[in-house]
Amino acid sequence: MNGITHATALWYASRATGVVSLVLLTLVVVLGVLVNRQGRLPGLPSFAVTGLHRSLSLVAVVFLAVHVITAVVDPFVTIGAAAILIPFVSPYLPFWTGLGAVALDLVIALIVTSLARGRMPRRAWRWVHWLAYAAWPVAFAHGLGVSTDMLSGGLRVVAIGSALAVGGAVLWRVSQAMKATPRPERAASELVRSERRARRQPARHHRRGGPVSPPDDPACGPRNPVTGAAAR
Repeated sequence: MNGITHATALWYASRATGVVSLVLLTLVVVLGVLVNRQGRLPGLPSFAVTGLHRSLSLVAVVFLAVHVITAVVDPFVTIGAAAILIPFVSPYLPFWTGLGAVALDLVIALIVTSLARGRMPRRAWRWVHWLAYAAWPVAFAHGLGVSTDMLSGGLRVVAIGSALAVGGAVLWRVSQAMKATPRPERAASELVRSERRARRQPARHHRRGGPVSPPDDPACGPRNPVTGAAAR
């Protein structure tokens, strides 16, 4: 009866952490795509969204690190330490393993720029941040290429669900961007909304029982604001 040995444990650990890393990275990408410009999601305050996004990202990085380490030390394959960061130099499935290195490099770039966000120009940080989203399709292709298990059984459901989640989030974000007011028109649109809110203020004040001064009588002159009597 065959049992799980040290070598097979590394193989299982590498595959399992790879799948979990893909799922967590999918959640991070979906959350990042759905968040609007104010950093909010429907029903959640901005600090909750920020905390959730940060926590998922940290957990994803931990599982990704375990996945990489167990894959390198796994005796069944020969990857090499250099192939961790340098794409397409691994003796084992160089192309598909190289895609994993590309995805890891993008994640590292995201981590480094996030830590140095306060010292970077905002435009540069945003470019790197959006570029890091390319880590998901690259990692997805890497998982399909190095593991045929992703094409059958329950893992196929995971792969399809991940692809549908990311694709749906991207389509929703694009549709919202197309409906959004163009940048040159936002100031005018905001001014119109402010004027409408200002016009509704007296009506709301009256419904709440606030004092409403009677109109002035043109024949008698303006009314006293205290007694309400017409000034003569």
